Amino acid sequence: MGKIGIKRIYEPADRADGQRILVDRLWPRGVSKKEAELTEWCKDIAPSPALRKWFGHDPARFDEFRDRYRKELDGNGEAVAALCDRAAKGDLTLLYGAHDETCNHAVVLAQYLRAHCR
Repeated sequence: MGKIGIKRIYEPADRADGQRILVDRLWPRGVSKKEAELTEWCKDIAPSPALRKWFGHDPARFDEFRDRYRKELDGNGEAVAALCDRAAKGDLTLLYGAHDETCNHAVVLAQYLRAHCR
C-alpha cells in the first residue's frame, strides 16, 4: 500500500503527491480544474451535507464530528473500497479546501483509510 497524505488544494501540485484525490463535496473556490491536477474527484467520500453543516469547522465540535464521520464512512463501503484500491496501486494525496489544517474531514479520512486499507 502506498502512503496516504493530505494537502490543501490551494497548495501547488507536486510529483510526490502521487494520485491527487479531491475529497470535498463542493468544488473549492478559485481553483481551476487544470491547476488542481486531479486524478479523481471523490465527492461520495465527503461528510454528508447535514454533518458538514453541523460541524461548521468549529474546533470545539471536532471530536464529535470525527466520531460521526467515521460512522458515515463505516456505512460507505463502496467509496472507501475505491480509495483503498487506489492506495494499493500507489501513493495518494487527499485534497481538501478547509482553512484549518488539523480539524477537517481529510484528517479523519486519512486516519480511517490507513486503519482500514490493507
